[in-house]
Amino acid sequence: MPRCSKANYPQTMTNPNELTTTLTTIRDYIRWAASRFRQEQLYFGHGSPAALDEAAALVLHTLHLPYNLSETYLNAVLTFEERAAVVTVADRRINERLPAAYITQEAIFAGLAFFVDERVLVPRSPIAELIEQRFAPWVEESEVSKILDLCTGSACIAIASAYAFPNADVDAVDISPAALQVAEINVIKHQMGDAVTLHESDLFDDLPKGHYDIIVSNPPYVSISEWQQLPTEFHAEPELGFTGGETGLDLVIRILVDANDYLTEQGILVIEVGSSAQTLQDTFPDVPFYWLDFERGGDGVFLLTAEQVKLFHETFSAALN
Repeated sequence: MPRCSKANYPQTMTNPNELTTTLTTIRDYIRWAASRFRQEQLYFGHGSPAALDEAAALVLHTLHLPYNLSETYLNAVLTFEERAAVVTVADRRINERLPAAYITQEAIFAGLAFFVDERVLVPRSPIAELIEQRFAPWVEESEVSKILDLCTGSACIAIASAYAFPNADVDAVDISPAALQVAEINVIKHQMGDAVTLHESDLFDDLPKGHYDIIVSNPPYVSISEWQQLPTEFHAEPELGFTGGETGLDLVIRILVDANDYLTEQGILVIEVGSSAQTLQDTFPDVPFYWLDFERGGDGVFLLTAEQVKLFHETFSAALN
């Protein structure tokens, strides 16, 4: 789907007074918003799988209610002010084509709430499931003392990892000062200042020398041509967090090369490459990338051991030349 600017969409505004006689409950407004979203052909790829899920999240957030609200309360009648607020949020989602998380300024990752805005990508990586499993069976939890999160963005991976490994030190790296401002907000929000250290660096370039038991990254991996064809909602996010050059692999290959100097002997490297998975495998046909499976969906995440990273170091390095 080609990119569309906001000007391409009609600015539709709903008059809340027109709805008050027929729509009164939380359930009514969730159903109504979902119908509007489907009618306007919004795209859902930022944590909500479908219109109904996103409508529920937006309505409940607007009403300052928990996402796991008991179904009993869905029949609660909204005040006129609440109805107007819900309609305003729904109109904004339609007219601005923003991901819902930018409207609520909140995203859930690994069961944790993170502040997000247009300075960072919306957290949605399947790596969350791997963190919840404490990277088992690939590492022993008690033996993990240092973790590195490259291209940290909102710091969701770094902070979730710090929760999963309370005795580990986590370094979180990003090249974007704006993204690191959001990351700092989340470090403070989760009181992780003693566990998570933020670094402004172009991957490993300005990172202090050290060795890590886990290096994990969700780097920019989308080719420029693919990015240009993504739905409008994706173009609300920073391009810096998306594009990885003509093939999408520019940063991925740099990580593969330099990780050799930063992994402990028993360490692991985990990288999400998403839609560029086949391109990566075709680029390195002899490398035994282990492609991880996720119960909650998602793919394009591989794992290599430190031994494998070392074994294929020359192969990876040759791809940079």
